[in-house]
Amino acid sequence: QVRLVESGGGSVQVGGSLRLSCAASENIFNFNEMAWYRQAPGLERELVARINVGGSIKYTDSVKGRFTISIDTRESTVWLQMNRLKPEDTATYYCASYSLFGGRCDFDGPFGSWGQGTQVTVSS
Repeated sequence: QVRLVESGGGSVQVGGSLRLSCAASENIFNFNEMAWYRQAPGLERELVARINVGGSIKYTDSVKGRFTISIDTRESTVWLQMNRLKPEDTATYYCASYSLFGGRCDFDGPFGSWGQGTQVTVSS
């Protein structure tokens, strides 16, 4: 069972920065895709950013130009650098992984794993 541990959340003011980390219990090369999702109270979970083994990266429109997803293969860690934070970025952020052996990516499927989440609060 893959274990993902997020950290780096906290409270910042508008325009501030945070860097989230997600440490995986397995070699990161065992994963086909890694992603960051977020969920604000009363809202559906949404994809923030995802990265696959081929290096392809996708961001949701609202964070483009402000957030950067990256992987440290030596540390088996996925990072999410968040700059110019806005109140609407307030949410619980979750790390997700998808096994290389799972075929078509489905983070909610049997080959997907999720972290416990880390809270990000942006105040004006």
